[in-house]
Amino acid sequence: MAGHSKWANIKRRKGAQDAKRAKVFTRILKEISIAVKEGGNPDPDANPRLRLAIANAKGVNMPKDNINRAIKRASDKDSENYQEVTYEGYGPSGIALFVEATTDNINRTVSNVRAIFTKYGGSLGTNGSLEFIFDRKGVFTIPMEAIEGKDLDELEMELIDGGAEEVEREEEFITIYTSFEDFGNMQKKLEELEIEAESQELQRIPNNTQALSLEDGQKVLNIIEKFEEDDDVNAVFHNMEMTEELAEAMS
Repeated sequence: MAGHSKWANIKRRKGAQDAKRAKVFTRILKEISIAVKEGGNPDPDANPRLRLAIANAKGVNMPKDNINRAIKRASDKDSENYQEVTYEGYGPSGIALFVEATTDNINRTVSNVRAIFTKYGGSLGTNGSLEFIFDRKGVFTIPMEAIEGKDLDELEMELIDGGAEEVEREEEFITIYTSFEDFGNMQKKLEELEIEAESQELQRIPNNTQALSLEDGQKVLNIIEKFEEDDDVNAVFHNMEMTEELAEAMS
């Protein structure tokens, strides 16, 4: 999954450069709202999904007051009701695109998503059409400073015991991949080890990737960027190979 890790790290740096923090905050505030409403409980100790949303909020340094206000607002029966929706389709050069969104107006969201597919050389497909291309995995990103002083080989054995399928070491982060079923087990393992992840997410990882020329790859990057600019869109997953040329173009 090294290609996915490379993509994620470039996006992380680019996101910091582009000051996209507000978009990240908005996404997490929606996660908190859904967690409170679906879990029926504003207490994170009794609501695992809310506990996860709060952990991700802390991972991006969201102020505690913002988190508490979001929980209080979501507890109000008259507050917005958000729904999680997904859209599947193909972008330029036949690259598979899986779009995850959270919305309070499905008609608006599907209209925007369809318009982006159409305008930027893609086509919106039917839900379920890309199931064979992506696997849903748990992805945990941990800054190196959070594990300072730990023996990395011993830590990796502990993580495997917690359900890690793969552990990738980078200069600034380690990335842990688990199966969908072991996502909760890894959360518990990290709590047990007193390690705080920067992010804990379920992502869609492609089984195989497709290499493109720089020109065609940039067209795919363009449509992904247009999706990510939409306020309702949380994440876009794809099966394009992250080549060195594309990495340099994104940096």
